[in-house]
Amino acid sequence: MSVRVLFSAPKSDWEDYREVLAAAVADLAVNATFEHAVFPDNPEAVDYIVYAPSSRLSDFGPFTGAKAVLNLWAGVENVVTNPTLTQPLARMVDPGLTEGMVEWCVAHVMRHHLMTDRDVCRSNAAWEPFVPPLARDRPVTILGLGALGRAVGQALAALNFPVTGWSRSEKSVDGMTCLAGETGLRQALATAEILVLLLPLTPETEDLLDADRLALLPKGAVVINPGRGPLIDDGALIAALDKGDLAHATLDVFRTEPLPESHPFWTHLKVTVTPHIASATRPESAARVIAENIRRGEAGEPLLHLVDRKKGY
Repeated sequence: MSVRVLFSAPKSDWEDYREVLAAAVADLAVNATFEHAVFPDNPEAVDYIVYAPSSRLSDFGPFTGAKAVLNLWAGVENVVTNPTLTQPLARMVDPGLTEGMVEWCVAHVMRHHLMTDRDVCRSNAAWEPFVPPLARDRPVTILGLGALGRAVGQALAALNFPVTGWSRSEKSVDGMTCLAGETGLRQALATAEILVLLLPLTPETEDLLDADRLALLPKGAVVINPGRGPLIDDGALIAALDKGDLAHATLDVFRTEPLPESHPFWTHLKVTVTPHIASATRPESAARVIAENIRRGEAGEPLLHLVDRKKGY
């Protein structure tokens, strides 16, 4: 008997995933049938839901036979608190997403470390040589030591940056100094000439980088946020930039997306805005993760990347 899978996502996503999902389950010898619908006939007969938070599905109650909801996105803050979602929830962690995040973060850390904006954005013909410090003399802090934070931190450590990583609970990552808790956070911020935010969004992390914590950063520090927009207090960030306490902020994620045209980030000379492109779920690699979780579910094995509802990620 074929496993019935509902693909609950916008039509454009379905067009991208239809063929690669079929190929991925075939490679694992999983007999699965995918259907794309806003709400299917006989929802109780659906075995798995492949879900994007941008879909219109909000009531998981009728899917009484569903063994799991497989999120297409890395972030689950838009669905994890849904009271109708009683099925196991798995978030998306795929190699393509991780590689993309590493490349984006390393590029912008190197951009700020080497101060390439100084020459790329030059508006005059002045010859003004500048020699930056070596990477080993530029401390970087990563907030968040999940799969993405670990990968980014280790990539930067391989380039000789001294990397400090912080997480809410204690962790150990090769090549990085790892800190935890409020005391650890203050210590991690105090040394961060470049700060990269890769935390999930939870009630505990919202506005984590407020005025008091921004004040702990070394004068002239740079903030890079490809994690979640509400991790930062926007007003406090702008104030720190205006006072000259921070040199720059490169932001890929925002409280409201697309970022409203009237938002001051667009015109602030010390802010770089990128349109949520730091990393994206690649259909080919994501399809393999989805197929593997369906295989695991049918085999009675633990699902990959299962969300802890209490933690929110």
